Amino acid sequence: MDAFYASVESRDNPELRGKPVAVGGSPETRGVVAAASYEAREFGVRSAMPMSRAVRLCPQLLIVPPDFKRYREASEKVMAILRSSTPLVEPLSLDEAYLDVTENLWHEPLAQTIAVRIKKNIFENLGLTASAGVAPNKFLAKIASGWQKPDGLTVIAPERVEKFLQQLPVEALWGVGPVTAKKLHAVGVVKLTDIRSIEKNLLAKTVGSLADWLVKLSHGEDPRQVKPDRASKSISCETTYAEDLTDLGEMNQEIARLARELAAELARKGIGARTVTIKVRYADFTTVTRSHTADFFTCSKAELVNRAQMLLERTDAAQRPIRLLGVGAHSLAREDSLLPLWEERQ
Repeated sequence: MDAFYASVESRDNPELRGKPVAVGGSPETRGVVAAASYEAREFGVRSAMPMSRAVRLCPQLLIVPPDFKRYREASEKVMAILRSSTPLVEPLSLDEAYLDVTENLWHEPLAQTIAVRIKKNIFENLGLTASAGVAPNKFLAKIASGWQKPDGLTVIAPERVEKFLQQLPVEALWGVGPVTAKKLHAVGVVKLTDIRSIEKNLLAKTVGSLADWLVKLSHGEDPRQVKPDRASKSISCETTYAEDLTDLGEMNQEIARLARELAAELARKGIGARTVTIKVRYADFTTVTRSHTADFFTCSKAELVNRAQMLLERTDAAQRPIRLLGVGAHSLAREDSLLPLWEERQ
């Protein structure tokens, strides 16, 4: 979906259409940009940016508080349209999904035709635009989907894969963020296809265990299938505070509150977690994480609160003001597969 949250807001409020819009918190309360319209992006406004900076870049920016209930409702309708073409839909978030249309419910032989029809159905039924990428695998389809945004459609036929790869920077590879890209640039890897020619040991030294995976991607190879029942890899809750927390007792209360929210979400989904992680961002924006992994799965409020507070003791919370706290759960599994482990704990 194109600038999903901002597009939903503009669709529902005609006064926002054609104007720079940011969905997020107030610049006075350390809010961040959750989504920006394309008009706002022309000024350099991007998601995850502090709203105060966004307003400096674009003084005429219209700020709208998020309404996740409406976004979820719109997302459910989008996903229903996707599933009308194939049951093989793997959602990545509220506004993005992979589809395998090799065999589809519309009996269409061409994936491009399906993409056009999906885009048309979304626009006519929901008043929103979407961009699609059609390619032989997930890696290439993901890149293609962002190639001509907004309202784009990019098709990478098998015979065009190599030509397409030749024009991409190394940053297009999954797993290559700014830090890894800087390391690769230092050893002469600038284009995506440069990965193929770098000496194997040097690549391994530069990117570690990612080396073999990046080489495969550089050849356009990605064997991963579309999995419609993809399990969550992690669940988290976090809060950015309008005023820095300086009292350790208050910090412990906030960590406990977030841990209880997390436990409730795990229980609602019937999921247990082995690993608990906390995130602490100090007043100077330095961010640290601490984690603890047990030999059992749990969604117990008391268990998660105790472990989160224990992890807080392993930070500088007692000595430094805090602007953000978060609690996350990782190494997840569904309740019906955990019973023997829970029984062992009782």
